[in-house]
Amino acid sequence: MRSFIIHMSSSTARRPNAEKLCNDLPNAELFEAVNGRDPDQIADVSMHLGTLHRPYYPFALRPAEIGVFQSHRRIWRKMVDENIDLAIITEDDLRIDPDRMQQVLDMLQPIATPDHYIRIPVKQREIPAQTLAEQDGLRLILPWIVGLQCVCQMVGRRAAERLLAATDHIDRPVDTFLQMHWLTGQPIHALLGSGNQEVAREIGGSTIQMRPPLSDKMTREFKRAAYRTKLYFYPQRPPVSFDTDCPQGASRPQE
Repeated sequence: MRSFIIHMSSSTARRPNAEKLCNDLPNAELFEAVNGRDPDQIADVSMHLGTLHRPYYPFALRPAEIGVFQSHRRIWRKMVDENIDLAIITEDDLRIDPDRMQQVLDMLQPIATPDHYIRIPVKQREIPAQTLAEQDGLRLILPWIVGLQCVCQMVGRRAAERLLAATDHIDRPVDTFLQMHWLTGQPIHALLGSGNQEVAREIGGSTIQMRPPLSDKMTREFKRAAYRTKLYFYPQRPPVSFDTDCPQGASRPQE
C-alpha cells in the first residue's frame, strides 16, 4: 500500500498538514500538485465546455479545477506505470485520526482489489444502494449517487487505468466526472464513518472555491441543483462483481 498527498510546494500554509499526513499514512509521499494555469503542465489533456458528456455540466472549468483533475490523473498514471496495485490518494487539506484510519485500512485491505475505487469522504451524505461490509462503526457501501469531493480515497491500479482511458478529454471537475460510472465503467464505493475532516479554512482556505457576487451565486446554486437532479436518472445499481477485469454493475442511463 502506497499513499500520495497532493500538495503544491508553494502552498507554505498547507505544508505542515501535508507533512503530518505523510507521517500518519502508510508509505506516504508528497505529490506535486499541477498548476492549472501553466499550459505546459496541462498540455496532455484537452479541455471542453460542459457538453462533452450527458448530463451537460453547466459551468466552465476553473484553472484550479483543471489542476486538481490533472494531479489525480498523474497519480493514476504513476500507479499504472509503476504497477502499484493499491494507493491512498489524499489532498493536503485532509485531517485524519491515525488510530481510526488504521481501523479503516484494517477493514479495507482484505476487501480492496486493483479494480476498486473507494471514497473515504469527509461528508457522510451518500445513500447506499448496497451495503457490502460493516465493522466497528464503519460501513462500506455502493452509493446510489456518488458523492462529491476527492479529499481521500483508496484507488486500485485497474480502476486508475480505466479512469485514465476515459479522461484524455475533460469538461467538468474530477469529483463530478467520477459520478459518471455509466461512462467510465468504474463503480465507485464509499467507506463511511472514518472521522475524516476537511480543514481548508484552518490552513489558508480552499484552492478552488471563489466568492462570486450574490446574484451569480444564486444562479450557480440553481444550475447546480438542476444538475444534481439529473443525476438521479443515473444511479449505481448492485450487484457489482470484480471477478473479471471489467466490473459489472455500473448502470447505464435509460434513454
